[in-house]
Amino acid sequence: VNKLILNFKSKESKKIKNPKILLGGKGANLSEMGKIGLPVPPGFTISTKVCDLFYKNKKKLNSKIVQNIKKELKVIEKEAGKKFGDLKNPLLVSVRSGARVSMPGMMDTILNLGLNDKTVLALANKSSNMRFAKDSYRRFIQMYSNVVMGVKGYHFEELIENYKLTKGVLLDTELDENDWDGLIKDFKKVVKEKSNKEFPENVFDQLFGAISAVFLSWESNRAKVYRKLNQIPSDWGTAVNVQSMVFGNMGNDCATGVVFTRNPSDGTNEIYGEYLINAQGEDVVSGTRTPQYITKKTRKDS
Repeated sequence: VNKLILNFKSKESKKIKNPKILLGGKGANLSEMGKIGLPVPPGFTISTKVCDLFYKNKKKLNSKIVQNIKKELKVIEKEAGKKFGDLKNPLLVSVRSGARVSMPGMMDTILNLGLNDKTVLALANKSSNMRFAKDSYRRFIQMYSNVVMGVKGYHFEELIENYKLTKGVLLDTELDENDWDGLIKDFKKVVKEKSNKEFPENVFDQLFGAISAVFLSWESNRAKVYRKLNQIPSDWGTAVNVQSMVFGNMGNDCATGVVFTRNPSDGTNEIYGEYLINAQGEDVVSGTRTPQYITKKTRKDS
């Protein structure tokens, strides 16, 4: 297969003999689920070959790849019925790494990409939920600034904790849209202070910054140590998955979680997992909030 970027529903992925090598574990599974007709949010995988080209091109995406990514983005826009950077109905995406084998917590993820001072208002209008829109925006600033701009996460956490103390509340979910509004301004000040750069408003700058950061995270110190400990070759590289966002933080009828079809502790053939109400995926994996078990049995056992 000559294509370096493949839509999850692409017919071409059928021709790949060992999809995990080219598309990474996550990309191969998303492609498989898309092919059998499961409701997978639209997206595409930038293959491990691009990772190789990125490093050969002085850690930059070449213009041909940039054009291809923009082309694939148009396909997602069509499928999702939204437009990237639009001021009425903006498409937001997640950017995730996908190595050939799972490397938990080693590689970086960015959610809600495509938000800026203008599209956040469009998201609020479209969802009729200003708190959700501002919460999504502050999460994006937090993740992007950390992963792409190198601003340490604790700077943002401290600001959130101070807001909660001042307000006399315990949970992030108890902060309202005005709190998030103030925090967004404070977050941007921190970004400027720590990185000497403004937080990017241009959605394409955001996208290419995030994709490059995922490729760069393959060579981060923690990823190198993990590979050494687990005998994972460094020339495998990572793929990148760009996918239309689905929100778990829109209210108390939304959730996010992690589910296994087997019990990871002992291999028992049973559903196993945990979830959080009114949250996003990072809250589950980063340990900032305590999740609930997905089955009644595990809840009792715990």
